[in-house]
Amino acid sequence: MKPSPKTLFAALALALVAACTNPLIKDTRALLNEGRTEEALASLEKATREDPQNHVYRSEYFRLRDFAVAQWLVQAEALRTASQLEAAEELYRRVLKYDAANERATQGLAQVELDRRHRALVAEADKLVKAEKYRDARELLATVLAENPTQRDARQLQRLIEEKTTKPAVALLQLRSSVTKPISLELKDVPLRTVFDVIARAANLNFLFDKDVRADQRTTIVVRDAQVEDVIKLILATNQLEQKVLNETTALIYPNTPQKLREYQDLVVKSFYIANADVRQTANLIRTILKTRDIFIDEKLNLLVMKDTPNAIRLAEKLIAAQDIAEPEVMLEVEVLEIGYNRLMELGVRFPGSAAVSLVGGATAAGATGTPGTLTLPELRSRDQNLVRLTFTDPLFLLSLRQTDGRTNLLANPRIRVKNKEKAKIHIGDRVPVITTTSAVSGGFVSQNVTYLDVGLQLEVEPLIYLEDDVGIKVGLEVSNIAKEIQTQSQSGTSLTYQIGTRKTSTVLRLRDGETQILAGLISDEDRRNATRVPGLGDFPVLGRLFSSTSDTITKTEIVLLITPRLMRTIVRPDARTVEFAAGTEASSSGGPLGATSSPSSFAPIPTQPGPSSSPAPSAAPPGTAPPGGTIVPFGGVQPQ
Repeated sequence: MKPSPKTLFAALALALVAACTNPLIKDTRALLNEGRTEEALASLEKATREDPQNHVYRSEYFRLRDFAVAQWLVQAEALRTASQLEAAEELYRRVLKYDAANERATQGLAQVELDRRHRALVAEADKLVKAEKYRDARELLATVLAENPTQRDARQLQRLIEEKTTKPAVALLQLRSSVTKPISLELKDVPLRTVFDVIARAANLNFLFDKDVRADQRTTIVVRDAQVEDVIKLILATNQLEQKVLNETTALIYPNTPQKLREYQDLVVKSFYIANADVRQTANLIRTILKTRDIFIDEKLNLLVMKDTPNAIRLAEKLIAAQDIAEPEVMLEVEVLEIGYNRLMELGVRFPGSAAVSLVGGATAAGATGTPGTLTLPELRSRDQNLVRLTFTDPLFLLSLRQTDGRTNLLANPRIRVKNKEKAKIHIGDRVPVITTTSAVSGGFVSQNVTYLDVGLQLEVEPLIYLEDDVGIKVGLEVSNIAKEIQTQSQSGTSLTYQIGTRKTSTVLRLRDGETQILAGLISDEDRRNATRVPGLGDFPVLGRLFSSTSDTITKTEIVLLITPRLMRTIVRPDARTVEFAAGTEASSSGGPLGATSSPSSFAPIPTQPGPSSSPAPSAAPPGTAPPGGTIVPFGGVQPQ
């Protein structure tokens, strides 16, 4: 015969009552509240073994075990996600100790072993990358990503390998002459093509000329101990020419005009995924510094795409690397303490405030109420005692003996994590409704409008993080309370407003990381003394206490604010190579200054009166003959004319 639902319910209720009154159950639950879960489980497990027929112990044990297992699994998964594998493994094994068939714990242990093996492979791949063995490192990372495509460290290392091994879309070639030592060159008023012919024969280079290069253009150049590449740059710069390097020994010479630059300069399209900076500000930075016009931005992906010369692309990479840094963040530990003290003392005898004698006449029957202040002549002659009434304020006598002391200590301890130069607000209190009723004069239309007023503690902070781990904080603190309710009547309806008592302050601080600053002094001090006395009798020094009543009220509150900044992410200053680099000239962003590889004295001024040189010419001479009006000496020294 099946038990009825009422019977089951009654049995369950009895079991719950027994569990609540059992001392062992109380002790285990106390251990659970203290965080000593394993001790509580061990105590219940021991009790279950000693008394297998006690269903209360068994049900409590399984309930507590299921609760602890669920909690441990959540903690273990969070630790494994945070790469704290040892702590996560310990929790998984603890779960299996009490629930050997738990599938989530078994899978978690397997995942921990897999993560540990992946971390070892990524560490080995990182060593190979530092040794520039990119192919072996890529093979190790492929194994990791095949088993776990979301492995963060492996994906970052793979991206680094791709950046190092991927060839640029347009290679930045440079001329390499066969002469590695500095040369000296002195040519005066010679045709431009002749100058290039001399350099070509001396350095085994090839020069091609655009059809618009003037054949009769003449130039003068005097250099001493300069590299061949610097000499070529100097000639191009002083004759409004530009070159396009076709390979390491061949260059195309063309006029430096906008049209020719569009025809010969190679362009590159590069996409930049901005991680931290604002993509619009980054685009404005590149337009301002590099004068690039072909820029596209996608705000959803924080993507910037630009098309420009390879040199401009390299400069844009450096600019973005200097700007695209993570915004600093700070954790503000705030403690708001409201310390209050109040004292009330009432002592004395309170007498009636007034006494009245009145005549009441006009009674038509016995017991009927007469009219106060009205008395007929027969009633006056009757001299009835009911005609006179004495009236006193209630109560007639009141003895006050009361003293109240109170202390309040309200603490709010929020922690706010906020980005640099962003505002954070805290409101701890109530939103009080203010109801306004509006009614139309005709038609009987009535409407109510509800607005809310923030009352309580309001804190507003705005941090400014500096480079030297200092934090500037703008602090605004306001503590308000409802002092009085005010209802107003008008033709349009009834309005409810409040009188608000408030204390506020605002300041700007600059604190070190971890330094605590205390803001105090927002004090409200109220001392009220009231006395009620019987006129004349209450003024006597000692006897007057019997005919007077005093009420003393002292209320004092103070607001204390403690604020401590903890830097979670500070400003990372880029290295010197990122914040300063060569940007070419105003007309061309070549990426390096003219003659950057030469010494400061490489280019000598043209002498007005050439004289004999004190340095003899070396015996070795470059191939070819010197042009009319000058000589070329490849290994130092200037040959006299």
